[in-house]
Amino acid sequence: MNQERIFTVLKGPHVSEKATVVADQNNQYVFKVASDATKPEIKAAVEALFEVSVTKVNVVNIKGKTKRTARGMGKRNDTRKAYVTLADGQDISFVAGE
Repeated sequence: MNQERIFTVLKGPHVSEKATVVADQNNQYVFKVASDATKPEIKAAVEALFEVSVTKVNVVNIKGKTKRTARGMGKRNDTRKAYVTLADGQDISFVAGE
């Protein structure tokens, strides 16, 4: 995998109440990923960027909602999330300045 692809696979962390609960209970972290990203690419990107050991990657495709607008019906963009499980003792900190 080339270096440019590693930086384009992960779009950022997905911060929500569910993501926080999953991180505390199962040592999983949730990321927004590119729509064409594969599980091996996501695993390689997380391991390279955060220097952790990934044991499993689960991917979820979320269909965009259809919304009514003044100009008719519109649709939000589809998104893709990855639930990344880390090995025991591994941790990712999203706090800036480390």
